[in-house]
Amino acid sequence: GTQAFMPHLRRAGQGHIVNCSSLFGLLAVPMQASYNASKFAVRGYTESLRQELDIARCGVSATCVHPGGVRTPIVQAARMDAGLATQLGVDVGALRGRFDSLLAVSSPEQAAEKILRGVLKNKRRVLVGADAWWLDKLVRLLGSAYQPLTAYLGRLSIQKSQAKRD
Repeated sequence: GTQAFMPHLRRAGQGHIVNCSSLFGLLAVPMQASYNASKFAVRGYTESLRQELDIARCGVSATCVHPGGVRTPIVQAARMDAGLATQLGVDVGALRGRFDSLLAVSSPEQAAEKILRGVLKNKRRVLVGADAWWLDKLVRLLGSAYQPLTAYLGRLSIQKSQAKRD
């Protein structure tokens, strides 16, 4: 989409590209390797594009958005295979419910407002939600040392789910 619209924006001499990554473009978590890879790719692409646009001084800019949990039906509509549920030791429905009850903290309206404010301020990165803000700070503080922490929390979650099942 960016490549399709870019010539038109450049000709107009103004515009703003907004690409949506995820929290998983800021940190990697177990059992989400493909998703993490795609979201890190969006981040890298947008950051590189932004620098190219800065060099060109063409009136077009770019922002990468990293939303945390937003109350949309995306998790309910997501395909989750039985292998994931088996690996985690929980029911897919329970996973969906856990996301909605614990992680979906921002409304779509709050997310849109935050993104638009970021575009108006020409920000390079927009973090949507307190969860995104805190996780970004955690990764910046710990560097790659956050990875054993997420692995540990993943193990705990699996153990807890298996204990409930037994």
